[in-house]
Amino acid sequence: MPRSGVGNRLTRRRLLGLAAASAGAAFSGPVLTGCGKDSAKGGGGSTALTFMNQSRGQAKALDKLVETYQKQTGVRVTIDSPGPTNFPAKLQSKSQSGDMPDIYSTLTLPEMIPYYKAGWAMNLEPKLTGEWKGNFSPIALDLTTVRAGTVSGLDAGIYSAHWEIQTMGILLNTKAFESAGIDPKVPPATTDAWIDQLKKVSGKTGNGAFLMAASLADRFLLSHASNWLTDAEIDATLAGKTSWKSDGWRKGLQLLAELRDAGVIVNKTLPGGNDDNPTVEKGFFNVQDTPAIFDASVAIGVARATAPDFTEYTSMGIPKAADGTQKPRVYGGVGKGACINPKGKNVDAAVKFVQWLTEPEQAKVFVDMVGLIPANPKVTASDLPPQVAGFASLANAIEVVPSPFSPDARTALISGVQSLVLKEKTVDQVLDDMETAQKRAK
Repeated sequence: MPRSGVGNRLTRRRLLGLAAASAGAAFSGPVLTGCGKDSAKGGGGSTALTFMNQSRGQAKALDKLVETYQKQTGVRVTIDSPGPTNFPAKLQSKSQSGDMPDIYSTLTLPEMIPYYKAGWAMNLEPKLTGEWKGNFSPIALDLTTVRAGTVSGLDAGIYSAHWEIQTMGILLNTKAFESAGIDPKVPPATTDAWIDQLKKVSGKTGNGAFLMAASLADRFLLSHASNWLTDAEIDATLAGKTSWKSDGWRKGLQLLAELRDAGVIVNKTLPGGNDDNPTVEKGFFNVQDTPAIFDASVAIGVARATAPDFTEYTSMGIPKAADGTQKPRVYGGVGKGACINPKGKNVDAAVKFVQWLTEPEQAKVFVDMVGLIPANPKVTASDLPPQVAGFASLANAIEVVPSPFSPDARTALISGVQSLVLKEKTVDQVLDDMETAQKRAK
């Protein structure tokens, strides 16, 4: 699943330093300010709305929901799902022609800043009161709020409404663990206990029990290093103010070396390349020869789409370190959501529809069909499928870190963890490479 990020990890000022560059890059042509042509009256005078959807995994759920909405209200909503690859270019094209949809999926903040500054997204903060505000957990609102002064030329506010939260952790094949005499529904107390479990499962498979795509190494490290580092300390390193060679980062990365030395990594290597995570997911969901993987909660949607008959798995966070000094947190953020075009012809109808999408009944449809973590706190743990429950339990432990991971340091880490698992480099050497790469990029 995620290759460059997890949903809209809009933790306060995250990636806002890139916003200005993004604003210039995303709009090479003029931005027209006329009303969106897609917003019109349907046949017989009924209200019609258009929703351009980025998510392939949620398309079926949206189709079902708009059908229900039309029956309830008479408002017809047309879903346009060009697919995640084509969505950014199509959205940019529509903005340049002034033919924007009434509603459209939101991407990462740097990608959305040009649309926000061009006036294509309504500031929803004044409307997020009363019952509608109650449809979002505090962390969901925190993750989507643009603070005053953080983006030049953009007012503070909330420019998108989200029905999903994403977290990262471990997926476990329940049968594989049960065959080794382990109850997968009872998370191990520490990483040491987890490694002992993986050893038992590896004894059954003969080829290891855990796998992670190399491209997710930054999320793995950020999550596990939080056992020793505060959010402020993590941010200071990401911002280049403190060193990667501190004990917290060293201990965080050491877990991969311990997994390697325990002989529990499948094929004794971490897959790399553009398709590394899809490869890992295929081994877990489709082939089912990988007992445990590190992945995001959105992977459950992948499973629903590609291996719908496979349901015998569960999720949990990376177990805490026995010697940790901090309460461990996880890498995560808000997931799928929508922006409302304030220049459309049926703005009020668009607001009402998006509000309806975030209500508990509709949130439950997303949970049931997609297997996502709902942003609506009124959907309780008992409403969640067992596969997502472990991921959902991490939603209130998401790191709040303003600074992005340096691309150069991340590249060094991805290459470094592959060498670490192959015993070609030590933990300290990988951290040295990250430090050098980040300094060189300044």
